[in-house]
Amino acid sequence: MSAHLSDALVETLSAHLDLGKSRLLTLSWLIIGLVNARTVNLSHLAAQCAGDAKVSSSYRRVQRFFQFVSLDGDWLAQAVIKLLKLKAPWTLCIDRTNWSIGRLEVNILMLAIATRRFRIPLMSRSATASRRRSGLPCPTFGAVLLQAGMWTILDKAGSSNQEERIALMRRYPSLFGAASIVWLLADREFIGARWLRFLLDNDVTFAVRLKDNSRVCLDDGRHYQLKSLLRKRSSFKRLRQRQGRLITMDEDPGLPLYFAAKRLKNGEMLINATNGPAKNALNADRRRWQIECLFGDSKTRGLNMEDTRLTLPRKLDTLLIIVTLGMAWAYASATAVMGTTSIKTKTHGYRAQSWFRLGFDHLRKWILHQQNQAADVWNRIWPKRKSTLKFHSVV
Repeated sequence: MSAHLSDALVETLSAHLDLGKSRLLTLSWLIIGLVNARTVNLSHLAAQCAGDAKVSSSYRRVQRFFQFVSLDGDWLAQAVIKLLKLKAPWTLCIDRTNWSIGRLEVNILMLAIATRRFRIPLMSRSATASRRRSGLPCPTFGAVLLQAGMWTILDKAGSSNQEERIALMRRYPSLFGAASIVWLLADREFIGARWLRFLLDNDVTFAVRLKDNSRVCLDDGRHYQLKSLLRKRSSFKRLRQRQGRLITMDEDPGLPLYFAAKRLKNGEMLINATNGPAKNALNADRRRWQIECLFGDSKTRGLNMEDTRLTLPRKLDTLLIIVTLGMAWAYASATAVMGTTSIKTKTHGYRAQSWFRLGFDHLRKWILHQQNQAADVWNRIWPKRKSTLKFHSVV
């Protein structure tokens, strides 16, 4: 690893983060090593550290970083917006991903920005499940709620509940305001009267996918199950032109919403409930897949986040933030390569590469052979003026 490149990262980070020089240097090694080695495994990252120290010594140094350094506050969301120069309003996606660490499962509820080029996480709530099949309590997580930086760690598995979604979304308007949201897109598990009522009360325009067995009460007062209502093709257009109420298990008489539906090529029905223009909801829903691509970029197609063996909430928090910074660097590298041009579309109708993969490949090459170029991109994406972003050591 080039000392010049790590020095460039340290110089930039020192203007924004309240860390000592040694911690900043370790952080720079982690970010560079994460991209270069394509893994979050600490033993592999230790081998990326510069200097004459043994790999075992570097490994212990990395361990101490995660042991004694933590982040707090919602600084990452604000930093990512500045780093990538994203201008509001945005389309947001909310979804959940999970992976296994031995007999444990990490479960992450994530809110992300989806633009034409970028898909980047803003804030998350993480949950690590109890031991699978054994029924024993998780050995590293208590039953108490723990706030760790931008991630909230809970001792639970499975789908998120309405309170967790509301708690996550409450933090967004305080940072950027509800007016910065064009659409909030969500999959079928993100349903529930309290959750949708919260979005309605806060003027958040959303499009949530529904199961075809959902029940609605249309403006004529009649109750229908969506799959029976949409048996005829002519019903799809009529449904889009009428307002109705979504009937949920936890509230009656339901929520006033508009509905839109279409049949996909595989024969499955795509049905959305929205408080915005129904005719635009289906087009907006296309971007919901962006968050699935984001999960792929952070996992097998990019940084292999599932390689981690960290289980403590605070350590996972730090790791996820480092992953986000690495992804922002890759996106900025793609912008440096392509400028305002677009990636070529092949004959099958898809891009030859994603924006992340293009930047990721170039950034890895620059780290190995053109450190000045990699450092220039890093320096270019960071705000020039000092901010209030701070790291805090754990006592």
